[in-house]
Amino acid sequence: MKNLFIDCSLGVSGDMLLAALIDLGVPLEEINRPLELLGLKGSYSLIVDESKSCGLRGLKVTVEEKAFNTKHRTWLDIRGLIENSSLPRTLKKKVLNIFKLLAETEASVHGVNVDQVHFHELSCIDSLVDIVGVCSSLEYLAPEIIFWDYPPAGSGLVETSHGSLLVPVPAVLQLAAKHNVRLISDDNASGELTTPTGIALMIGLADTFGKPDFFEIDSIGIGLGHRELVRPNLLRACLLKKFDCKPSDGLKWQEIAVQESWIDDATPEDLSFLVDRLRNAGALEVISQPIQMKKGRLGVSIKVIAKPKDLVKLRLVWFEFSSSIGIREKIEGRWILSRRIGTCLTSYGKILVKQVRRPDGNLTLKAEHDELCRISLANGVSVEEVRKEIILSSDTFVEDEDWT
Repeated sequence: MKNLFIDCSLGVSGDMLLAALIDLGVPLEEINRPLELLGLKGSYSLIVDESKSCGLRGLKVTVEEKAFNTKHRTWLDIRGLIENSSLPRTLKKKVLNIFKLLAETEASVHGVNVDQVHFHELSCIDSLVDIVGVCSSLEYLAPEIIFWDYPPAGSGLVETSHGSLLVPVPAVLQLAAKHNVRLISDDNASGELTTPTGIALMIGLADTFGKPDFFEIDSIGIGLGHRELVRPNLLRACLLKKFDCKPSDGLKWQEIAVQESWIDDATPEDLSFLVDRLRNAGALEVISQPIQMKKGRLGVSIKVIAKPKDLVKLRLVWFEFSSSIGIREKIEGRWILSRRIGTCLTSYGKILVKQVRRPDGNLTLKAEHDELCRISLANGVSVEEVRKEIILSSDTFVEDEDWT
């Protein structure tokens, strides 16, 4: 299996990304087939042309609408279309997630109910072809890790159905803010360089942001934008060879954040309360350890591991529920095994467990300690007996979610 690096440092839109993936070798049939399952056969034409931007070649994608009413399609309509289709489950989940990101953001920007968000601004058929096409292309390529570079903010004004809007347009700005995506300033080109669909695809499909540590390229796909700029208007999709640093199959790279503060003027009870609040605010883990600070003062180091999307609310907890006037923060990463939540049917009833896929392909089950204690107290048996029962009932596992 390979990894994928999306170099969108010059711009990103749905059609640019789709063109780059087609140039990378995705057959058109892989794009058209799921669109047919949505009942869109004959509603559009997907035109792929080889072209150039500032002398650099690439593919340009154009979607021509044939017989599809875009004016009154709401998020409720689109959601029903996708949910009631026969798309494969994993593809359906990806597509729904991207559209949900767009719908919720547009609802917030325009102050309307999310189900009534109209996709006229995005052009409904364009959005369906771009989003379904990109998601199905990635299903075909099946990269193990998708790296995304940070996109440009753009500048100036863009004409929309709502009139002239400042770039980045409100939807792009809100998606970037909510999901901690950096927008890079670009003084060499004005206009809309990152579209709402483009950044929604980034957020919904990225495993990590930023360039990989090193490049070992297998193949490259180039997708061109439709605007003429003073510099190349393109996006590059680079299929990378498997990393040497990756010890075995079954591992995924996950971007995480670390926050830390040293506190020497709080009681143990105060610190315990702070730790509880941090966990309740979304911290993956909170640890503390005693330290000796300047002038011989004894203090406590409190460290939080969290998802980047939860950093803003965790900062508020630090400053509201602790005496600290500053915290350190950095973005790191970790290798994790694929896992999913489900239940096992045992002699004690259903038990909530986590199934993990090991590097050798074996599947193991583990229940959280709180769940073990719940079953133990309810049935008057030891925690160890409950663990044994889970192992004996492992073949009854039913997943409640996809692999993450």
